[in-house]
Amino acid sequence: MINLFEPAFGEAELAAVREVFAGGWLGKGPRTSAFQAAFAAHLGVPADRLVSLNSCTEGLFLAMELLDIGPGDEVVLPSVSFVGAANAVAARQGTPVFCDVDPYTLNPSAAHIAARLTAATRAVLVLHYGGYPGDIENIAALCRDRGIPLIEDAACAVASRASGTACGTFGEIGLWSFDSMKILVTGDGGMLYARDPEVARRATERAYLGLRQVSGYARAGTGGRWWDFQVGPFGRRSITNDIAAAIGAVQLEKLPSFVRRRQEITHWYDDRLVGVAGLRCPAPPPPGHAPSYYFYWVQMDRRIRDQVAERLYQRGIYTSFRYAPLHLVSAYGPQPPLPGAERASARTLCIPLHQGLDDSQLDTVATELRAAVAEQYELAGIETPHHPEDKEAPR
Repeated sequence: MINLFEPAFGEAELAAVREVFAGGWLGKGPRTSAFQAAFAAHLGVPADRLVSLNSCTEGLFLAMELLDIGPGDEVVLPSVSFVGAANAVAARQGTPVFCDVDPYTLNPSAAHIAARLTAATRAVLVLHYGGYPGDIENIAALCRDRGIPLIEDAACAVASRASGTACGTFGEIGLWSFDSMKILVTGDGGMLYARDPEVARRATERAYLGLRQVSGYARAGTGGRWWDFQVGPFGRRSITNDIAAAIGAVQLEKLPSFVRRRQEITHWYDDRLVGVAGLRCPAPPPPGHAPSYYFYWVQMDRRIRDQVAERLYQRGIYTSFRYAPLHLVSAYGPQPPLPGAERASARTLCIPLHQGLDDSQLDTVATELRAAVAEQYELAGIETPHHPEDKEAPR
């Protein structure tokens, strides 16, 4: 099976893990601090603004606590988002308010978000779809003007920048994922950025049980009872460990080459798929935007999308659609129709994109996709040329 996602690691990561084993300490320690500092340098932010975590999802939940989201508070987020983002709001008894997205880029514009702001809005939470920055600069300006905290779910955007600024650092809080489906992987793991150092301090405290006086080995022999502690806020144990951090440090060094390969694959797909009758490909990023190339998605008539996915699976190619529109999930309460998100979700298919793909696999994906699209249009009796509404729109 040619997978949609696949991590890339090898002997260097194994060697880093062996060093952790040899050191006799597997929990959070010096390697976690070193990875945190290296990731801060990658982003261009002070190291004390970052908190390493066991997952990005935990970071989303923690962000809601840091902003004191509670009953009656609304958080605006795009409907095409990761389910964990909406769960984080709802778990605090806040109200997820879903906004529409552009049907081609699957990212929201500042206008989409502005249309859903109310007097009860306490935060805006955006996702950078496919690792593309989207309208983040205008969204950040809108939030600043309205005095509303901006949270960036940069799980897909580990290397993305807009006008030189790292995605995840435009707002008050940013989050990244290092799970096994991402570009930089540690198995599981995440990172939280807080613009305000006091918020970062509070995040660090909450991520380790709310302890204000950490007991243990580091304080042994310093006088007094080093096993005593005090608790401030009631926190969970959300920390990562030196095994994950050691892997992450190696992966971070490889990240530029990972992104270059993903860019090459994106351009390869463009060369072979742009212009195929009945198929729409992503538009190039605008000047000043450097994406991470996390997804490559194609769009087609809604009447054949599912059949194309099934045909590709039968031919050994795994595809999917990320992310199913959350405004259609009944658990979050009644929501208005969002035509852009609904159009995108019915027509979009994410095809394999990861740095481990070789040219023969890419050729297989492109050849099989073209054949499946042509076959299904013919079987459905649908004309294949692009319709007027399918003309390319700028990302």
